[in-house]
Amino acid sequence: AVVSTQSGHYGRGLNLPPLIAPTKCSVLPLSNSPEFIPYVEDLSAALRKLGIPNKVEDSSGSIGRRYARTDELGIPFGITIDFDTMKEQSVTVRDRNSCSQIRVPVSDTPDLINKLCTEQMTWGVAKEKYPEFIGQESNN
Repeated sequence: AVVSTQSGHYGRGLNLPPLIAPTKCSVLPLSNSPEFIPYVEDLSAALRKLGIPNKVEDSSGSIGRRYARTDELGIPFGITIDFDTMKEQSVTVRDRNSCSQIRVPVSDTPDLINKLCTEQMTWGVAKEKYPEFIGQESNN
C-alpha cells in the first residue's frame, strides 16, 4: 500500500495503528559501532520485559533506508541509538505517521513506547513532553 503521512511524505508500507501492529517499534543503531551494542541490547530487553514486541534493525544501509524498511513492515515507532546516546543517555524516537522525532532519555523510553502503543499517550502529547529532534552531524 502507498501511504501518505501528515507531513505529506509518501512511502510504501502498512499503516497499522500501534495497538494492533504485531511489532510495536524498531531499535536502530545509527551505525555498526560496537559502542552502540549495549544500548541496543538493553533497550530491546527492557521493551520485551514490558511485553513490547520489537525488532532490532541493524542491517546495512543508511538510517533513512532502514526507517523505510520498518515503515514497510508497519512498525509504528523507531528508536535510534546514536552518538548522543552515549554522551547524553538519550535516544531519538521517531513516529512513522508524521516522520517527526523527539529526544527521550534512555530510562524513559520503554515506558513511553508502552504508553504510545497502548493509547495511554498520543504522539502529540509525547512531542509536548520531550524536545523535538531535527538532525545530527555524523561523527564517524
